[in-house]
Amino acid sequence: MSDTTSIEWTDSTFNPWSGCTKISPGCDHCYAESMMETRLQRVRWGSGQPRVRTSSANWRKALRWNAQADAFFAEHGRRQRVFCASLTDVFDNAVDPAWRADLFGLIEKTPKLDWLLPTKRIGNVTRMISEVARLRSDSATTETPRLPENVWLGATIVNQTEADRDIPKLLATPAHVRFLSMEPLLGPVDISDWLMPSDPHCTTGFTQGNGMSDGYCGNCAGHASDPIHDSSLRDSLDWIIAGGESGRRARPMDPRWAKSLRDQCAAAGVPFLFKQWGEWYLISTDKGDVAFEQLGKRRAGWHLDGKLHDGLPGLATP
Repeated sequence: MSDTTSIEWTDSTFNPWSGCTKISPGCDHCYAESMMETRLQRVRWGSGQPRVRTSSANWRKALRWNAQADAFFAEHGRRQRVFCASLTDVFDNAVDPAWRADLFGLIEKTPKLDWLLPTKRIGNVTRMISEVARLRSDSATTETPRLPENVWLGATIVNQTEADRDIPKLLATPAHVRFLSMEPLLGPVDISDWLMPSDPHCTTGFTQGNGMSDGYCGNCAGHASDPIHDSSLRDSLDWIIAGGESGRRARPMDPRWAKSLRDQCAAAGVPFLFKQWGEWYLISTDKGDVAFEQLGKRRAGWHLDGKLHDGLPGLATP
């Protein structure tokens, strides 16, 4: 709920409501729950507990950001990114469906912002956006529901089990940009099968071909209506974020897990962002054994091989 943030992969944060339930090993040491206990003290975490909607003044912030979007673009050369739901999950079953409909109404009213929605409940998305469509329509819709084009949909993945289970669900969801948030990374994960599209697509998008019949693309020769021009049907991932766990009870992340992800992405030409080591980093003992040392505090900008691997999807959003 901030105009600015220290989170490397976004510009602002927005929480439409707060509260959640732990459902993944990555939730074990949830920072949001700790904030509720020590700072906010407004929400009781867990199943059966009520979610708390944020104020109308907070909701108006997004409208203000959208009104200032041209100035942001002029300064940064790109659109403003908004991380939605750092203190909750948009697709939580315990949330009032009307609240979710209100959120997507706000997203549609702010077309100059890119909304980043990571979720641990990727299997709920298609059903819930259908529900949103019904709630926001005067009559039942028979069309396949789609997320607004300024939504970047993410699945949180912490281990191979979650990758195998949830990445296919993410890729089956109609979204303009699909990404993985792999933090805290709790083990080695092979995502190479999902980094390259299996179906052909027009990489540059439709452009009317010179000397070609109206509606035919000069890049791929396909018609404008062909699925080859529908970016939401590309069955591959657009962006990977990875990082270690922070906090006093943090579990170590072996840097080789992150380097493997970086190399998988590099081989496929997919942007990769390594966010942070977390609380621990790998050292070698005199005997060559593997050991971990505590950082003591977060070192901003201290990334893989001493470099900041900051990649963003190269997809233009209207």
